[in-house]
Amino acid sequence: MADAEFDIRALPLADALAWLRDHGEPADPRNDIDTASLQRRFPRLRHVQTRDLVIETPHGPQPARAYRDATAAPTGRGLVWVHGGAFIGGYLDMPESHWFALELASRGIPVLAADYTKCLGDVHYPVPSDDVIAAWQYAGDHAQELLGVDAGSLHLGGASAGGALTSGVTARLRDGAGEVPAGLVLVYPVVHPDGPHPGQIPDPASPTTQLALNYAGSVEALADPHVFAGLGSGEGFPRTLVVVCELDGLKPSGVAFAELLRGAGVQATLHLEPGADHAHINEPADPTALPTIEAVARWMGT
Repeated sequence: MADAEFDIRALPLADALAWLRDHGEPADPRNDIDTASLQRRFPRLRHVQTRDLVIETPHGPQPARAYRDATAAPTGRGLVWVHGGAFIGGYLDMPESHWFALELASRGIPVLAADYTKCLGDVHYPVPSDDVIAAWQYAGDHAQELLGVDAGSLHLGGASAGGALTSGVTARLRDGAGEVPAGLVLVYPVVHPDGPHPGQIPDPASPTTQLALNYAGSVEALADPHVFAGLGSGEGFPRTLVVVCELDGLKPSGVAFAELLRGAGVQATLHLEPGADHAHINEPADPTALPTIEAVARWMGT
């Protein structure tokens, strides 16, 4: 989300929202994260076929992309994947979405990567959550055609803010909005309003709380477990993988959520990535990134 001279993350939230509304997603300055560059670095990705789609949601069309590798040994499981971006940014071509999906598809796990409406001051919950539910339902309705797997084998997952969205969507599905996924994959997720301090009253001065409030839309919604699943019950959740990073200030949120699920009798696997920091799978050159992807693939294959 930054270039060499301008980093939107350094702006106060109100200014960042205004800039994004006026200018859109900042260009990524990296010249080695396009598909061709990734294929040169990781030749196994060359057999992955992609298909760009548009999914109709209650709030308008959203882009999505399907990933399949006909040469990979199939695991029989597929994944609907949602990128992060603090609820205000991110897109399908960022490595956290594109590279991650390419890598899983090359390992026999077809992926539908889905985008969603960003919360740029005039949009709040449930809009992006509804978008993710629409993508989940679309994947289920077209599982064989799109991914070559049965709808009942589909997993749902996301990173960072995408982890908040997909865990909250899982709670909504459990509570009657649709079919619960076969499994849930959360990578450095934010599942509490103040991720560094789960279980505490959110600090309004905390940057994570400010972003959470911008997503939730109101102080009351900050306490809704459909918005932040870490505030609710783990009962009825599917088996879940939670990846946390050793150097990530948001690690406590993921750890607490794994403990919540285990307390409800859910099979929850907590994977700590040594030496990793938040958003490391958005950096293909980061030596901690590929081990995380491999850990997700192993878990999904078992």
